[in-house]
Amino acid sequence: MSIRYKILLVIIPLLVPALVIAGAAAAFSARSGITAIAQEFLQFKAEELYRYGQQQWQLLVANELHEQESYRRVAKRAVEGFAEGLTRRESELIFALSSDGRPAFATGEAEFTDHELETLAELAREESPGWHTVTVGTTARVAQSVPFEPFDWVLFVTEQEQVFYRAVDEITERTAIILLITLTAALLLTAVFTRSLLKPLSTMAATMRSIMESRDLAQQVPVLYHDEIGELGSTFNAMTEELAQAYEQVKRYAFEAAVSKRQEQKVRNIFQKYVPADVIDQYFTNPESMLVGQKRTLAVLFSDVRSFTAIAERLPPDRMVESLNAYFTHMVDAVANHDGVVDKYIGDAIMAFFGAPVQHENDAAAAVAAGLEMLEKLREFNETQRRNRSPEFKIGIGINYGPVTIGNIGSERKMDYTVMGDMVNLAARLEGLTKMYKLPILISDSVQREVKDRVWCRLVDTVAVKGKERITTVYQPKTQLSKTEREAWTHHNRGVEHYYRRDFRAAVWEFLAAHKQLPDDPIVKMFLARCKRHLNTPPPPDWSGVVVLTEK
Repeated sequence: MSIRYKILLVIIPLLVPALVIAGAAAAFSARSGITAIAQEFLQFKAEELYRYGQQQWQLLVANELHEQESYRRVAKRAVEGFAEGLTRRESELIFALSSDGRPAFATGEAEFTDHELETLAELAREESPGWHTVTVGTTARVAQSVPFEPFDWVLFVTEQEQVFYRAVDEITERTAIILLITLTAALLLTAVFTRSLLKPLSTMAATMRSIMESRDLAQQVPVLYHDEIGELGSTFNAMTEELAQAYEQVKRYAFEAAVSKRQEQKVRNIFQKYVPADVIDQYFTNPESMLVGQKRTLAVLFSDVRSFTAIAERLPPDRMVESLNAYFTHMVDAVANHDGVVDKYIGDAIMAFFGAPVQHENDAAAAVAAGLEMLEKLREFNETQRRNRSPEFKIGIGINYGPVTIGNIGSERKMDYTVMGDMVNLAARLEGLTKMYKLPILISDSVQREVKDRVWCRLVDTVAVKGKERITTVYQPKTQLSKTEREAWTHHNRGVEHYYRRDFRAAVWEFLAAHKQLPDDPIVKMFLARCKRHLNTPPPPDWSGVVVLTEK
């Protein structure tokens, strides 16, 4: 394809969208303006008809004739006559629907199909004035409806849609014609200009082809014009003169680049075991930015092995290291499967975060999914432990979601890519609360709000953890529930609602129903004990149900 046609292919996408957008904008503006005026006109007619009907009804009421059917019929006919007087064109149609969905009157011939009557009846049952598009006698119409309660009518003032938008269609057609003429003229002018413009380029191309075939850098491109194209030819001539000298430099630079690439790859392979790959990419792209902290909203996960000291005392050091490494492999895989980053190992504990250095669609949901997968992988790990006659691990997981400071923290000699903030501390507290509530995983209310449509969540307690004034509602998440668990959690959630409304007797019944389904559930037992205590000794008037924790 010649460059002439390529120039046309470049110009056409520039011209056509601009012209189409301009034409569409003009047509849309005209349509909007005309539609607004026409809507106001139909609305005015509907309001006049409604006002006249109100006058007729008030006359009946004033003369205490509104309950006599004969006078009501006279008033209805008067309204119908006024409606006929409002119509100015045969395309206009004013009609009313009664409460049973049947036509009460119509100003012209209107044959309603059953489907049309059903559609109009649905609009009538809404009993709210508004703008509609309806079909009457297979003819599309625009309508303004207004309910008239005295006669139990809904009045429709309509106009044929084709007539209503006739002026708009004419404007759109004229705009399309103007657009076509303008585009044709632009393409003809472009073809003429490109022909004279590209003549010197053809000469330059022939000279360049000769240089490539003969590899004779001494050949020069003839400069025909003293313009930008002539400057291009002069620049090419200067380039060929320098090309021979630059060839040796290019080879040296290529060699150095290859060596540098291999060194970079070695650095990546080493440090990806310690630092997330995204952080390494960011370092190579912009090393100066790595010392700058950032404010982010992300999810933080803490997990810890229960009674790890006791487990370590039962195993030789080599077996302990082997078990711990296998455990960490399962847990880190679960975190990585959901785009999480393991921040650090704190003895047997794991701290991970989700949402940095790359944010994803729902990092809180990813953190919960990772935590639940960690519990699944823990079961696989414990099966291996049982086969090896090694102690099984039990863990607690706490997840929080909120704003933190994240970045490389430390000195030039030693740095950690980590997160800091009050939200991180709360996540650690939640992990500690799993021991108190005898549950494997707990999430905060900020996490629950993000994942409530994805996983099952059960309210566990409302607490103020040690060192924090902020009240936190704690939840237990689960991916799936059995039928028994669903019934029990339903009763539990009802019981919690009664509990925090101080209706402890109703709460007891719900918790007893949940206890019947899950007799060993520690949370149900906890709430049952609290309810019975409050029934015996009612709490003070300012009781809110918040449990203030004095231990971490």
